[in-house]
Amino acid sequence: MTTTEAGAGVPSEATPAVVTDHDRGIHGYHKQKDEHLKRLRRIEGQIRGLQRMVDEDVYCIDILTQVSASTKALQSFALQLLEEHLRHCVADAAVKGGEEIDAKVEEATKAIGRLLRT
Repeated sequence: MTTTEAGAGVPSEATPAVVTDHDRGIHGYHKQKDEHLKRLRRIEGQIRGLQRMVDEDVYCIDILTQVSASTKALQSFALQLLEEHLRHCVADAAVKGGEEIDAKVEEATKAIGRLLRT
């Protein structure tokens, strides 16, 4: 068997041609992790506020206003996370090409669909 027949120039599956942060287990949100955690703690405080409002028999419309604000905060967080996923994970798959990019695009499309249903 010659080297041409063995697939010379084609990287083997055991050793990826390009090693990226994603291969090292670093996710797209890694650089913004502290800001994300701060944001989620703020949202957690809003949810606790909702519990307190119900416990204190606050007027329904006032509670609904707070629910709306909490929902918007979660949606905004989700969009930021999605953008980071596209910039990092999907872009990483695009560099590698092949079936991986198709899988990541499908995964992102399903995530967007779930976000739109909320």
